[in-house]
Amino acid sequence: MLERTVHLSSCSLGARSADLDHALGRMAADMTLGAGAWERFSRQVDRARARFARLIGADADRVAVVPNASVGAYQVASTLGRRRGRHRIVSSTAEFPSISHVWLAQGRDGTEVVHAPCAGKPVDATADGYGDDGAGDWAGDCVADYAALIDERTRLVSVPLVTYAEGRVMPVAEIAAIAHAAGAPVFVDAYQAVGVRPVRVDELGCDFLVAGTMKYLLGLPGLAFLYVRAPGSLGLDPVLTGWFGRVDPFAFDVSLLDFPAAATRFETGTPAVPAAYAANAGFDLVEPLDLTEVRDHVLALTDLAAGGLRERGEQVVLPPRRTRGAHLCLFDPEPESLARFLAEHGVSVSPRGRYVRISCHFYNDAGDVAALCAAVSAYRSKHGSCGGVRVHS
Repeated sequence: MLERTVHLSSCSLGARSADLDHALGRMAADMTLGAGAWERFSRQVDRARARFARLIGADADRVAVVPNASVGAYQVASTLGRRRGRHRIVSSTAEFPSISHVWLAQGRDGTEVVHAPCAGKPVDATADGYGDDGAGDWAGDCVADYAALIDERTRLVSVPLVTYAEGRVMPVAEIAAIAHAAGAPVFVDAYQAVGVRPVRVDELGCDFLVAGTMKYLLGLPGLAFLYVRAPGSLGLDPVLTGWFGRVDPFAFDVSLLDFPAAATRFETGTPAVPAAYAANAGFDLVEPLDLTEVRDHVLALTDLAAGGLRERGEQVVLPPRRTRGAHLCLFDPEPESLARFLAEHGVSVSPRGRYVRISCHFYNDAGDVAALCAAVSAYRSKHGSCGGVRVHS
């Protein structure tokens, strides 16, 4: 794929690899075994679970395989139970909407959802982001925003590790400490982080973490993982369940609803088997990497891209290195139009809102950045300048 495309959209979908193609071919071959294929399918799912657990520094029995991050969030929200007076979920304006929507849907039982305004800080798109240009301490203000909302009413605190829109690393450990002091567990969406930077659940201090395989883990849509620090100690058993959520899925007892103590209690029906094969292909590529080196490589590339784009008069949002994930944002009045043009010229990016997101992974290099800058310049030559607009996040 990388011979044909400059892939700068891993924040949306990882690059297709030969390893993934071969894995799907193995799955097709395994299907010829008939009923015997299910043993191999299950082995792929269990192997993916164990490899994700190692990646985040957890035991495999604390990880459930779920279809996507939204189902993972629902399994947490619906099983916490309402302790007396604990009716508040604290999220933020930086949350990915699908996660926030799950929290909002709990309002039917009287749950209150409040959002810390962490995505509402001003950003000068011609500078290095909030914090580097003297505007203030974004991370510190974000902690304060959460702290103002967390109290004895809080049932759950939700924090994205890296924000999907502007690629900011959230101060999860600091927020988690405040939440735990108030007696509230912490949910982390790590989809924009796992596979492109080190992620360790003990360092984050989180009680739950969700991430999926289709972005920096280089797999397919359809498979995600839910980490639960103490799977058997939540207030309620899951309502959304299925045969893989049983103590023995192969007991086939229609009258018995039992739940294991492990995180598999949050699983439901048959998982997306092709995505499990693809997940293991992605892990084959990611596991040998030093993710600290990957993070530093990506930070250098985003610095290079920001410098090259600004030299051409472009406006980018680039958080300081200490609070930067794997992508930067290029402002454009018509980001979808810019993204289509770049795709036609062999450069894949991901438009969101007012921005085109430009994300890097270990397989990107300076040549990719040069190709991006040249393609953006070609777009401006055809469509004109973006107008010197000052951007606020």
